[in-house]
Amino acid sequence: MNSYNTPLDLVLLVDDDETTNYLNERLLNEMQVAREVRILTNGKEALDYLTKSYASPLDPEFKRPDLIFLDIKMPVMDGFTFLEEYERRGLDAGDHMIILMLTSSASFYDLERLKNFKKVKRHFSKALTRHDVREIMSDFFKVKKQQ
Repeated sequence: MNSYNTPLDLVLLVDDDETTNYLNERLLNEMQVAREVRILTNGKEALDYLTKSYASPLDPEFKRPDLIFLDIKMPVMDGFTFLEEYERRGLDAGDHMIILMLTSSASFYDLERLKNFKKVKRHFSKALTRHDVREIMSDFFKVKKQQ
């Protein structure tokens, strides 16, 4: 079993695809990456959640995530609209949170557009793999796997 010595507190999966969410949540839990993995199904839900987490930082129901996996294409509010609104509201100011994009078919245009958002560190293909998660933990959280 993979185990990390300092798991993250909260990871948000923001994706409308139930299968992807199931697979990603299962993998993150198996690898003991976070104390909690929470699923939201579109950018509006994620924006509402983050707005509440910043308004009430001590509310355990709305903890600030350490990591967000954000799908690009979703109904109600897609990943790009979420990112634009997230920046417009100033939610990205001085925060340690990492945003990684998830996509099943990123176009060159989408990948170029992602470069406009400083919070987005990288994109990954759906669904996440063990290799992806190990790389993410090592690159962004300086966490080494326990032997």
